[in-house]
Amino acid sequence: MKLYGYYRSSTSYRMRIALELKGLDYQNLPVNLLEAEEKDAAYTSRNPFASVPMLEADGRDRAQSMAMLEWLDEAYPEPALLPGDAEERYTVRELAYAIATELHAPLNLPVLKWLKQEYGKSPDEIGVWYRHWLERTLSPVEARLAQLGTKRFLGETPGLFEVVLLPQVYNARRFDFAFTDYRHITAIEGACLALPAFQRAHPDNQPDAL
Repeated sequence: MKLYGYYRSSTSYRMRIALELKGLDYQNLPVNLLEAEEKDAAYTSRNPFASVPMLEADGRDRAQSMAMLEWLDEAYPEPALLPGDAEERYTVRELAYAIATELHAPLNLPVLKWLKQEYGKSPDEIGVWYRHWLERTLSPVEARLAQLGTKRFLGETPGLFEVVLLPQVYNARRFDFAFTDYRHITAIEGACLALPAFQRAHPDNQPDAL
């Protein structure tokens, strides 16, 4: 497998975690988003979305991280990213998709560039934007985790929710989001970061980390 991604991309980070959790060998190939390498013709001919990550696997170039995660769990079912019980799977999906669908779109790099270049927003103003959307989604996620009594992982072992959560928390900390009132999220973060799979996938440990 070949994973094309950017070290700080939350979606690339998702895929690295999932691949590490499943113990799959892969080659990590950096795509520099700051230099718009994802827009090169050679890349877009393979990935029309002009995005990262892209996973080259089983003779096919795969885009869109959530679809890739589902494929990965079907193609390589052990260890599973989703629990066997239908209600437990729903809970995992409810929280994972809250982050994937509500946060990624307004907070990804093209949007932040648009705010700066087209609307002249300063770094401080962009930070306000970023933290607003974080609070809007992470607060109900934290509330749901409190209802569930989550202490370490959402399930017995880290899975799809943790795969999606950890990259968002990493980026939130880069934008000085205050996690004081998010004890369940930070407990999950701490438990995950203690595991070798999450350590290997961390942005600071990637070949393109600056």
